[in-house]
Amino acid sequence: MFEIKHTLCPSCSVGCGINVILDGEEIVGTFPYKRHPVNAGKNCLNGRNSIDCYNSKFKDVDSDKAIADALNEIKSCNASDVSVICSGNDTVEEIEAIKEFAESNGFNVGFYADDLKNFDDVASYDELAGAGKVFVIGDLLYENPLIGRRIVHAKQNDAKIYALSKNENAVTFNIADETSTSSVQEFLDKFAGEMDESSVVVFNYVDAAGDLDKLESLSCKVLPVFSKPNTKGALTIIDSKSTDEMVELFDNTKLLLVFNDDVVDDFDYDFTRISKIITLACCENDTTKIADIVIPVKSWLEQDGSFVNAMGEEQNFTSVVESDNPGIVEVIEELNK
Repeated sequence: MFEIKHTLCPSCSVGCGINVILDGEEIVGTFPYKRHPVNAGKNCLNGRNSIDCYNSKFKDVDSDKAIADALNEIKSCNASDVSVICSGNDTVEEIEAIKEFAESNGFNVGFYADDLKNFDDVASYDELAGAGKVFVIGDLLYENPLIGRRIVHAKQNDAKIYALSKNENAVTFNIADETSTSSVQEFLDKFAGEMDESSVVVFNYVDAAGDLDKLESLSCKVLPVFSKPNTKGALTIIDSKSTDEMVELFDNTKLLLVFNDDVVDDFDYDFTRISKIITLACCENDTTKIADIVIPVKSWLEQDGSFVNAMGEEQNFTSVVESDNPGIVEVIEELNK
């Protein structure tokens, strides 16, 4: 008997709803959640494929032994040599627990937010769709299609679209009135005079920290779009580090404890320089392939939790399937013993 259960897409920070199709206890597919207010029955390819991580989850791994081995390694290190890495893949509840765990034990903490930052007053998706002018930094029609859909709606409502991308063949350029492949700073300087209260700047990257200061000083609303589902939520709990700061952290780390992130994929760094890597992950990734200890944990499909989407709305989700693996909060409780 097939069953449909609702959950959130974990592929980026937009916060789309998806329906998961179950055949008994087996997940067999997804399709869009038509009544979800964010995506209203649309999902991008990443959303449709979001269950791939569940289908490649760890099997036949003794989580109790992995936790015990991790605890022994942590106890053998000086606290100042241990760095804890969390990410926007972690739920609000997990980020809070990770922060408390690191601070109470005197460990270093690293959190990377795509070199972006938290903006308190961001545009809503409806404000983006209703904007008179939209300034797009990044190929959002291709990389974040459900945000791209709002940009298309704005265009259909006679908004003028200004687009910046590093890619000369960016999909967003196809609907833009003006295009650029310059730096973010040059783009903002060039069009600052065009921006007014009806404008929205939507972006998924910057070139430098100074670009964020420039964006914060604009007279219009902005909307940063993150690559991970709860980066916005994490930024309200823990300070982020830049790429350079993360590399410096790695350089001074002997034991790296990674919570549900793929740092090997995110950073161009020689992680073999770190003596021990312990990672908590729900499925195989580049970091688990080189880790000394892998602790299998629940995926978002197997637990209750919450993410905060790009426009700052906290979205709750509930477990879709059962799992024998512990959750991150449970593992932290064991590591604190």
